[in-house]
Amino acid sequence: MSPKIIFEMLKETYSEWSEDKASRLAAALAYYTVFSLAPLVVIVLAILGFFFSGNRVEEFLIEQFGGLVGPEGAEITGQIIENANQPNTSLVAGLIGVATLLFGATGVFTQLQDSLNTVWEVTPKPGRGIINIIKSRFLSFTMILGIGFLLLVSLLLSAMLAALNEFISGLLPEAVILGQVINFVVSFGLITLLFAMIYKILPDVEIAWGDVWMGAMVTALLFSVGKFLLGFYLGNQTFGSTYGAAGSILIILLWVYYSAQILLFGAEFTQVYARRFGSRIEPSENAIPLEPETRAKQGIPRTQQVEEAAQREAHQKQSASQPAPGPVKAIPGYIEPAPGHTAKWPIPHKSQLQKTANNGYSIRLISLLIIGVIVGAIRNLIK
Repeated sequence: MSPKIIFEMLKETYSEWSEDKASRLAAALAYYTVFSLAPLVVIVLAILGFFFSGNRVEEFLIEQFGGLVGPEGAEITGQIIENANQPNTSLVAGLIGVATLLFGATGVFTQLQDSLNTVWEVTPKPGRGIINIIKSRFLSFTMILGIGFLLLVSLLLSAMLAALNEFISGLLPEAVILGQVINFVVSFGLITLLFAMIYKILPDVEIAWGDVWMGAMVTALLFSVGKFLLGFYLGNQTFGSTYGAAGSILIILLWVYYSAQILLFGAEFTQVYARRFGSRIEPSENAIPLEPETRAKQGIPRTQQVEEAAQREAHQKQSASQPAPGPVKAIPGYIEPAPGHTAKWPIPHKSQLQKTANNGYSIRLISLLIIGVIVGAIRNLIK
């Protein structure tokens, strides 16, 4: 793939990203994530608790959040874990808490599914029943289980890599960089797998795995680079002194907002790549293509639609400003043509021509008589 083609694809991706108002979709995702964060942490903590001791899992989650959003994010994670470990006082409260937990945790993935459907221009078929809604929530819950599995793998690999780094540094201290490179490659692979699962499972589309892997790798690369830059930015800002207790929430909002935009940009790139080189993205059996009218109702019309609407409005204003034509005067002898025929002037009859000629002769004779009378009167006056 030549650099020119890559540049054209990135340009087209940015155009599609702007057309779909991805920044607005990312803001909605950030909002839902804040409310789903606590249920997600509790569920993931419960999944990992089956395989490792509670303290080890808690330390791992706090470390992961701290690496992503800094010490403020790690502090919030610690508070969520501490509150989750408090026992329930009654069975009813526990059941209500579990139901609320599952509903809240799946909310962010439902919003993510809707955002990806918008990006890939599909929409669920109208009239979906309660069964389809439950299936959608269940699909979102499977994504939570998938994230828990990836975190489990990440926990195992981090322990193995830590032991490997310690072993290598004991033999060859200069090989510490090699351990860091291996750690980055493993982390990059897990992030790519996570994005591939999101692109393949959540949206209501049919897409080939080959197209998914390409988009997931590009997204993972942008995410890894952006994570470093955003971490550097957040590390040099003092949100706590400006916003007080809300500073930690603001940092998480900012990080999720950035991550959501990267995720949606990768989805746009996947769409462009599939349209150019892949198998194209088709709606699933439970979805239909997103029509231009529906896009306009959702507040995301295409630029071409907006331009055409502006041209029609300008033409209507121009037509309204022009004065209306007055009544057409009747022309003697003109015959209105029948539909589909050409207008013709009538050919006069011979008798009409003769009558016209006689009328002209009589007028000339009368004029001569009048002139003669006038001349005679003038002569008598002179004499």
